[in-house]
Amino acid sequence: MKQVSPPAAVRGIQDSVFPFPLPPINATSGTPQWTGNGFAIGDSIRPVLSYALEDSGWTDELTDFHESQAGEHHYIDIASRKIALSRLRKYLTNPQPVIMDIGCSSGFMVRDIIEGMPNAQVIGADYILGPLLKLAANHPEWPLLQFDLTQSPLPSACLDAAVLLNVFEHIPDDALAAQHVFRMLRPGGVAVIEVPAGPDLFDVYDKQLMHFRRYTSESLAALLRGAGFEVLDSSHIGFFLYPAFAFVKRRNQKHLNASAEQQRQIVAKSMNMAKNNSLMNLLMAAEGALSAAIPYPKGIRCVAVGRKSA
Repeated sequence: MKQVSPPAAVRGIQDSVFPFPLPPINATSGTPQWTGNGFAIGDSIRPVLSYALEDSGWTDELTDFHESQAGEHHYIDIASRKIALSRLRKYLTNPQPVIMDIGCSSGFMVRDIIEGMPNAQVIGADYILGPLLKLAANHPEWPLLQFDLTQSPLPSACLDAAVLLNVFEHIPDDALAAQHVFRMLRPGGVAVIEVPAGPDLFDVYDKQLMHFRRYTSESLAALLRGAGFEVLDSSHIGFFLYPAFAFVKRRNQKHLNASAEQQRQIVAKSMNMAKNNSLMNLLMAAEGALSAAIPYPKGIRCVAVGRKSA
């Protein structure tokens, strides 16, 4: 397995009030210090600590589009956050863990972890700056980082847990991203990973939201094992809804060559049909109640937990 090392700038930094040493954002800046209300660099305070990255093609508008149609109250996103929180509680052994939500976007998972695990130190991170700035304006007390996971500037063994909900499918080199997650975890640390399921269901939704792939539970487990993880848990979300979901996805595959605007309208219509749907929320609640005992063989999304051996 290829070994991923942290950038040289990380090494030798002394501990601060932040849970782990923070590297400078560039060659001329000082060491960032968390103040409890933003990051101090020299005489300036920054609400978000941003590390240099390349343009991915993703925009703030895409984030706004997705969250206006789904976001906080979508049945599948509610279920995925509940499952992620339950897996953190089940597998974390440190009573005061450092947890990073990578791909935190508007911070719904960050909020749920803070509320559900009050002894945890929680950090939000994302590739896109716009949602982080909005989040910082509402929650200046939350430490927020912007960086590219495939070139993570953060030190090794700095986290007890990482949560990545629908992140890997957006990254061309998901194997390299998984290696960095593994590197950043302390021995015994866990990663809770969720990705879209069903490679044969790739449709206009995936194309519009810049997915490089969809996964099987086997391919997700192989990705984690390839990075060095022991896979503790593997299942699916959306098992009861899968037949209807697969039907819609295959129908929408007919529009893969439609215009971008037509595709966006199709995606918005499909997402709006499911938003705030009481029946779907009820089905997902029933599924969630059984999820601890039943590893679902099919579903809308794959979910897995990987652990870095102690």
